[in-house]
Amino acid sequence: MLEPKFRLAAITDEFSPDLDTALDAMAAIGMTGAELRMIGGKNIVDLTDDQVRRAADAVSARGMSVVSIASPLLKCVLPGSPDIDSRFQHDVFASRHTFDDQPRLTARVFAVARALRAPLVRVFSYWRTVDPAQCLDGVVEALSKLAAEASGQGLIIGLENEHACNVATGAESAAVLARLPHPNLKLVWDPANAFVAGESPFPGGYSHLTADRIAHVHAKDCHLNGHTPEWGPLGTRAIDWKGQLSALWNDGYRGFLSLETHWPGPGGDKFEGSRICGWNLRGLACL
Repeated sequence: MLEPKFRLAAITDEFSPDLDTALDAMAAIGMTGAELRMIGGKNIVDLTDDQVRRAADAVSARGMSVVSIASPLLKCVLPGSPDIDSRFQHDVFASRHTFDDQPRLTARVFAVARALRAPLVRVFSYWRTVDPAQCLDGVVEALSKLAAEASGQGLIIGLENEHACNVATGAESAAVLARLPHPNLKLVWDPANAFVAGESPFPGGYSHLTADRIAHVHAKDCHLNGHTPEWGPLGTRAIDWKGQLSALWNDGYRGFLSLETHWPGPGGDKFEGSRICGWNLRGLACL
């Protein structure tokens, strides 16, 4: 069996809310990284310290590492911003917070990341408005503060381009990164999210980016029905994953590829859907 060139990971709850079930399936595929978002139906930020320790033990027992805290930071409304763009679904994953909650939430997220020895904290850019450009200053201000705090704790802030948030595309990501050349701020590049936002992610959106500012890559696949994504098996829908992965490798990206299935799976079997997508990701990563 060919070995993948990239290291592989997944958001565990895409396989199962039960962490052990998810990790066993991921290990069987050859994944060595775990990205934690929800465990047992609770968002990672709402776990007790004891539950966080048990999660850390479960990951390390399989020779894996926690590669990212998939936090909900800045998934909220930016005060004073234009109207919210109602075309996009707001996924909150059992963690709905307001702007005023962000300082407390940040402290908890960073504490969890330290406890799990996770190098990366994923964040967002406030819910997308009808005029995202008007929110850019507020986004940059928030990210600057997070990067400064992260630098003192040995963490990287990973801004995910999210179609329901103000930074959704490769072009929008590049604009923020250009204004914030902080070494502790990088991008979680999600080509499918850029596609849902209306951009051709590869080669179009990716052409605005440089591999040294990409800390992490999310992998999923879909077609569009208007503005609504119809998720499917990775590598079989609209995203040019073969071209994207070849370009990432050739440009020097050596981070993880992390599965974020989204596909409900055959007959609604999400676990089996994630297994299928995981093996597809492994095959694509062999280049």
